[in-house]
Amino acid sequence: MADNMSEDLKSGALVYHRLPKPGKLEIQATKPLGNQRDLALAYSPGVAAACMAIHDDPQEAATLTIRQNLVAVLSNGTAVLGLGDIGPLASKPVMEGKAVLFKKFAGIDVFDIEVDQKDVDKLVDVVCSLEPTFGGINLEDIKAPECFEVEERCRERMNIPVFHDDQHGTAIIVAAAVLNALELAGKQLSDAKIVTSGAGAAALACLNLLVSLGATRENITVTDIKGVVYKGRAELMDRWKDIYAQETEARTLADVIPGADVFIGLSAGGVLKPEYLEKMAEKPLIMALANPYPEIMPDVAEQARPDAMICTGRSDFPNQVNNVLCFPYIFRGALDVGAHKINEEMKKAAVKAIAALARETPSDVVARAYGGEARPFGPRSLIPSPFDPRLILRIAPAVAKAAMDSGVAGRPVENIQAYAESLDRFVHRSGFIMKPLFSKAKTDPKRVIYAEGEDERVLRAAQAVVEDKVARPILVGRPRVIETRIKRFGLDLKPGEHFDLIDPEDDPRYRDYVATYLEVAGRRGITPDLARTLVRTNSTVIAALAVRRGEADALICGLEGRFETRLRVIRDIIGLSPDSLDFAGMSLIVTKKGAFFLADTHVRQNPSAEEIADVAIACANHVGRFGLTPKIALLSHSDFGQSDSDSAKKMRKALELIQTRAPQLQADGEMQADSALSELVRDRVLPGSNWKGAANILVFPNLDAANIAFQFAKVLADALPVGPLLIGPAKPAHILTPSVTARGIVNVTAAAVVEAQAGEPQEAAEAEPGAGPISE
Repeated sequence: MADNMSEDLKSGALVYHRLPKPGKLEIQATKPLGNQRDLALAYSPGVAAACMAIHDDPQEAATLTIRQNLVAVLSNGTAVLGLGDIGPLASKPVMEGKAVLFKKFAGIDVFDIEVDQKDVDKLVDVVCSLEPTFGGINLEDIKAPECFEVEERCRERMNIPVFHDDQHGTAIIVAAAVLNALELAGKQLSDAKIVTSGAGAAALACLNLLVSLGATRENITVTDIKGVVYKGRAELMDRWKDIYAQETEARTLADVIPGADVFIGLSAGGVLKPEYLEKMAEKPLIMALANPYPEIMPDVAEQARPDAMICTGRSDFPNQVNNVLCFPYIFRGALDVGAHKINEEMKKAAVKAIAALARETPSDVVARAYGGEARPFGPRSLIPSPFDPRLILRIAPAVAKAAMDSGVAGRPVENIQAYAESLDRFVHRSGFIMKPLFSKAKTDPKRVIYAEGEDERVLRAAQAVVEDKVARPILVGRPRVIETRIKRFGLDLKPGEHFDLIDPEDDPRYRDYVATYLEVAGRRGITPDLARTLVRTNSTVIAALAVRRGEADALICGLEGRFETRLRVIRDIIGLSPDSLDFAGMSLIVTKKGAFFLADTHVRQNPSAEEIADVAIACANHVGRFGLTPKIALLSHSDFGQSDSDSAKKMRKALELIQTRAPQLQADGEMQADSALSELVRDRVLPGSNWKGAANILVFPNLDAANIAFQFAKVLADALPVGPLLIGPAKPAHILTPSVTARGIVNVTAAAVVEAQAGEPQEAAEAEPGAGPISE
């Protein structure tokens, strides 16, 4: 797997793991430790009360410690991703990564545990000895067949859930896809002929679960590296594989594929030949799940069998089988009811919840997240997107109910509906808020021009954009400089193949660009001589002209120089959208408590009430692309009429204008920041506000307040900043700041592409008179 990475991805991954501190995890206190009494309560002598309460009633551990929300991600490093037996120490980054996914998607805390032990008996003893610490065990990257033995024996001995995700996580998603594909094909699971390539932990778990759901064992044929698993075979056999040995003379995949309704591949790239597909049954399901190269590429399979339904493990094709679809939510449901195990009923409940979600009409949230084009249930949408926010709302309650119904719940919830509603707190707090934009951007990549094309951050961002197929980069810069830096940074970028180039010193379009510049800005101080000079020397002017002329779909600039200077270029050349009063800057910060959009952080110094309303409505339109329901708070030092200062009255007037112009929006104010972010605080001041929960669009009364708040949040909240995103230009154009990272450029690129996809670019409006010439 590592050999398939570009040098840029390798070096970027190492920097990501190394800085600003090693690793991806840390431990934080959840209780105050600010004085002597806090210390006395947290540790000696107060902690003794908690210890004795648990001694008297072990169930109290769930209410007095982290145990009910703590999972061990445990591996011995014998089957790590596609890297094989690299050992427990080398597996630690993967286990940390799994821990991050648990936390981000389902709010579950994790200790990653790497065990230097291959002996099954000793490994089982290690795992079982951890029961007092954890509410659940997620076994990871343990090779087959030992993984079967370890899980089976630990489940027998332990009174908490033990779940080998490589087996059961994959199996659950595969089973959901199989159920939906057979429904579309008009077939029954009990009649379906199933063939596998691969007989490892995941493949056998898939078959076991399908049998539990109703598949017929006699209709299943397993193949592995030695061919068909048949009765009497001696090589590479074990008791788990023996279950699927058939009485047959067939010996190869080619022999058994004719008439198959379902192919499940968890083996190696290229083993399923196009000619095999011609012999499969009508409307077959092809699950080519080997990574990074599937058993057959989807486009090749589709060409050979246009009626086939196809799943892969890759994110660049429809129907991605990704374990993150289920494991965080299965554990969420199991932990919340104190389940003693994850049994077959709970796994089947997860399968049915995932399959049912795929059949649901895409919600407005999902449709907005994917640009209004969320696919309805069908051959290219057999399973939900891994980033569908409804996954936790469907899977966790289904698993919890199954645990209660099957008698393994130690702490049943009284009201399953109320429990399901409580899970809404996790939706859109994953830190993956950019994912919907990236998914949407990939559906129709646009041409994005980068004014500072020679900058290292732009080149690294261009590499990522090309690899993720988000956009077609256009770089403004000198070819020899860009070529030298690509080699220096170890990037895999080739001009013409991966990106286009505008050379400011020698581009055949030079005269045309000068003419366009004079046409749009000749009455604003741009003389012919100045135009000729700027089109040779000002990269932002060149990039903006490319967008104006339709040779690029979006502009990104601002890594060097002043924000105001770049804004003037955009105003003169690209112009203002007809439905905007002026430009504005919206900045996104992603914190542990959610995502918040701040405005206006960079443009309007002291906006009027009309401008505040204009910015708020424009922000709501942008926020909808992130799959969020806009909730607008008009911020002030005043809380709902407590002050009659000029700024407070301005924000009140802005609310009236919003309610008149866009009454469908959830907006309120004027209000203080704590009222905006806490429904409890807000209800103390004004019960019955216009919306529930926390605001996600924070509109400030002036530029100073917005920008200071943004900078504070970046540092003090350890937040991920995105932007600023420029609101108002006739075509997508964004001005970044000199502190932006390559990652930040990639994020804004995705936002710009989705913005360009939103509709045909509007004609550039006339810029305001008197803007004056551009100068650096």
